[in-house]
Amino acid sequence: MIYPLDKRGTLQARAHQRAHREPLRRLARGVAVAIGITLCFIPETASNGSIRPIQSLKQLADYHLPDNQFKCHNEIVFRESTWRANARNGPHYGYYQIRNALLKDAPNDYQFIFYWKYVSHRYGLDSYNDEVPTGGCGFFECINDQAAAIALFDQAKNWLIEHGMKAMMGPINFGETDMWWGLLVDGFSNPYYGMNYNPSYYQQFFVEYGFNVKYEQISNKIDVVKGMPEKVFKIAKWVEKKNGYIFKPLDPKHISKFAADFKEIYNDAWKDFENFTQVTDATIIETLEKIKPVMDPNLIWFSYTASGEPVAFVMILPDTNELIKGLNGKLDLIGKLKFLWNKFTVKHKKMRAVIMGTKESYRNQGLESCMFMKLQEYVQPLGHYEELELSWVGDFNSKMLALHQAVGATYAKKHTTYILKF
Repeated sequence: MIYPLDKRGTLQARAHQRAHREPLRRLARGVAVAIGITLCFIPETASNGSIRPIQSLKQLADYHLPDNQFKCHNEIVFRESTWRANARNGPHYGYYQIRNALLKDAPNDYQFIFYWKYVSHRYGLDSYNDEVPTGGCGFFECINDQAAAIALFDQAKNWLIEHGMKAMMGPINFGETDMWWGLLVDGFSNPYYGMNYNPSYYQQFFVEYGFNVKYEQISNKIDVVKGMPEKVFKIAKWVEKKNGYIFKPLDPKHISKFAADFKEIYNDAWKDFENFTQVTDATIIETLEKIKPVMDPNLIWFSYTASGEPVAFVMILPDTNELIKGLNGKLDLIGKLKFLWNKFTVKHKKMRAVIMGTKESYRNQGLESCMFMKLQEYVQPLGHYEELELSWVGDFNSKMLALHQAVGATYAKKHTTYILKF
């Protein structure tokens, strides 16, 4: 969501007060212009789970956190749950309203460890080898005026310093890294939904203020009309025939079965990531229900062994921007009617791979190419899809970049995540 901003430009702060996206967006509307991020430093005792037996969450925080972070922590808990250990908002549980059923009725110390390990990994000490407590700025909007940009950066920086931060990352969002993350620096074409778009002069603002590149986010695309290279297509056919793999699109009539398959693959594919938390059936089903209005089940593919074991998946969605174009951000009755009209009349030209995963023991076997082959066999006869953009890949992820190249993807655009150490 791009928020409307005034003529002078505004900078909305990133406040790491939730581990999920939608409630934070609601909170963001009330955040003051040009404030910093609430992100607390994780002491060694909290990161490794060494906590003495204290019953009260506030006592735990007081024991493990310095004064400024203790105040930050208490504000987070109050806004999230008003200090209720069993608070629930849909699939979000506990003091911190984290989207994980493991926190349902979890004891205080477990919730404390769980949340702070998440924060330290996602935004602080452990994320991309940060050596200092790091906050961030995001949703940056400004006219082409360096002085105005400096004023915004200064406000965010000063606020972060007051709250114990020693570095600022940006532009970043209120949730996960897959959406609204990074500054567009190359490839200023029409953006896909969830991808930041900004004027080219923004880069100069960040560089001249002293930001350095933290990592680059590469987005590649596949020409759907042209399709995969013939060599890759032949290899995919050979893999399918030789190993007896079975490929199926999502069947909405059996959503629970596919949700279970998704969970099995996801939890295996991501299990080696630091601070990984297993996804639950409820979370997956809820997500699939939410994307129903825009998804095409035939763009979501699963791979199975001959014995029926789920081993890989790829989730692709039509570009939502093509459906909401012309609504001007309004989903009132007229807006909803326009959306429904677009849903049934618009012939999508673009789609985006949102997520894909393969079980560890089935990697490097060509399954990804097979699923893209199945996708190609479906979309090419439709005659209206022209482009598939793959989810951005960090410049540090050489294996995934090589996979993109293997399926015939070419460079599309680049975003940059910057960092400024104080």
